[in-house]
Amino acid sequence: MLDKLLRYLSREDVAEVAVATGRFPAVKVGGAWKAVSQTAMTSADILASLDKIGAASQAAAALGAPAQWSFAVEGVGTVQGVLARKDEAVQARFVVVERASAKRPSKSPPSVARGSKRPPAPHAAHPHATPSTTRASARPGRRSSTKIPAVPRAPIVPVVAVPDNTPADELIIEPTRHVVHAGPGHVAHIPAAPAADRAAALMLDRDADASLFTKGPKVGYVTNGRVPLRGYDLDALLEGARAAQATDLHVVAGRPPLFRLAGELAPEGEVLDEATVEKMLLAIVPARLRAGFDQEGSCDFALAHPKHGRARINIVKQRTGLKGCFRLIPAEVPSLETLGLPRDIEKATHHHQGLIVVTGPTGHGKTTTLAAIVDIINTTTSHHVITVEDPIEYVHGRKRATMSQREVGTHTKSFRAALKGSLREDPDVIVVGELRDLETMQMALAAGETGHLVIGTMNTPSAAKTIDRIIDMFPPGDQQQVRTTLAGALKLVVGQRLVPAADRSRMHAAVELLTGTVALWNLIRDEKTFQIPSLQQRGKALGIVRLDDSLADLVRAGKVDREAALAVAESPDTLLSLLGVARAPVAAGAAPAAPPPSAAQQPAQKPGGGFLDRFRKG
Repeated sequence: MLDKLLRYLSREDVAEVAVATGRFPAVKVGGAWKAVSQTAMTSADILASLDKIGAASQAAAALGAPAQWSFAVEGVGTVQGVLARKDEAVQARFVVVERASAKRPSKSPPSVARGSKRPPAPHAAHPHATPSTTRASARPGRRSSTKIPAVPRAPIVPVVAVPDNTPADELIIEPTRHVVHAGPGHVAHIPAAPAADRAAALMLDRDADASLFTKGPKVGYVTNGRVPLRGYDLDALLEGARAAQATDLHVVAGRPPLFRLAGELAPEGEVLDEATVEKMLLAIVPARLRAGFDQEGSCDFALAHPKHGRARINIVKQRTGLKGCFRLIPAEVPSLETLGLPRDIEKATHHHQGLIVVTGPTGHGKTTTLAAIVDIINTTTSHHVITVEDPIEYVHGRKRATMSQREVGTHTKSFRAALKGSLREDPDVIVVGELRDLETMQMALAAGETGHLVIGTMNTPSAAKTIDRIIDMFPPGDQQQVRTTLAGALKLVVGQRLVPAADRSRMHAAVELLTGTVALWNLIRDEKTFQIPSLQQRGKALGIVRLDDSLADLVRAGKVDREAALAVAESPDTLLSLLGVARAPVAAGAAPAAPPPSAAQQPAQKPGGGFLDRFRKG
């Protein structure tokens, strides 16, 4: 580790490197320490690294007093090391006292030989050590002349970003190619390690200073040994999709790339053949999912691209070959205001226990709304928030709250196992990516009843039907008890639909809110959920919002047109009456007027004339 860490000293802006027991290896840049590994070092690791650079005697001497010595690192210059040991803890710091450029030009890279057989240099007395505690062999002010020979220069090769917490067996791609998490917008470059030392490949901390990284060329997604793609590759497709502000990218064998723009799929560019799509998609399937993908024919995961951000990915086998769907996740967690959602949702986050459910059809922004709610808690409270997702989509940074994000399949076996374990982790808020089965719902209700705020999503068409779905998950004999539990725990149901804007430039959210009130709880407990729509009509004073009211507000504001709103309305007649429009009767035998063609129904562009042309690579 130290031989790699000392390479950072060749940079003019890196003045010092340090290692310590139980801490991340770090470098000092601009007066601030920056971690360069996500793995804390043990005392054994540090002592082994010191032995590799020929400092075993200094490590032994530091048991009595701090040891200080100097040595030459080719390509860097003269480096001074200070080593201290107390009980089982070890700490070492290395600083450049004279750079090689100041003495003579050096074309060799900074490197440290392993296992040097030369006699180690005597250490000088530490400036704070007393004569009685300094070894007799150490002479204050004397510098060792031992020169550590250089090893052959390893090639500098491009490496790519991988998702957080990637298993160690996926870090090595090829004997000369490493995978490193380098943070958004950067591609890291480090010398490749010998084959025997591949498992020690550095994973740069995502909070490390961006100046430690080199902005490199686009190399695409590479996680399992495949070479980067060239030409019409996935990197270009993602760049084009982001630039077009698409929400999804579809890559299908036998079809051109498809961008979902304002809810419509629009083809762009040339048709992709089966072999090209297979190279694109198989290259990004993590090694841990390959066996399941080959057997089941589908897999779900998330990847963080160094330039194009995170994406939730689904890959399946189908008739014409492979198909990949990329849900493009914004780099920043949006707020309720930017999503156009009512501020009343924020009030529900003030509860210290209970259940909040975000519901709606697939693809209508439930995960984004969930992330906005979590961000409010992360920003305004000091709670401990545990999220369980499949996979992790939005990454919540460090704010006031303590965030623990767990991914099903990577950090836990199932939602139920994660929820069961979370009750012992002293959580305040538990976020469940999807309340999809009986066991998960059981654990969520139990957590909401025992002093935790539980927030989750469900795929249901409306807020009222969400309550029926929850109850119907349980056996008939348990449903009365579930009604009682749910009546006491339910705080808010947020239902939403995404509606294309009038100019088809974006999507607007139409929302319904069903707040937990005594009236709602009584209907649930008394098996009268069929009366919930009636409660929604008269419950505006209770903070209840109907979907049709929200749609009417969007139409009046000119954000969406009437036809688009009618397509998702709970009751089209109610919406028309809210807009003051009477539904025109349809004459017998007359066909309704055809709607204007959507973007996906427009004539396909000729190959080479699409939006992606300027992103195509040579």
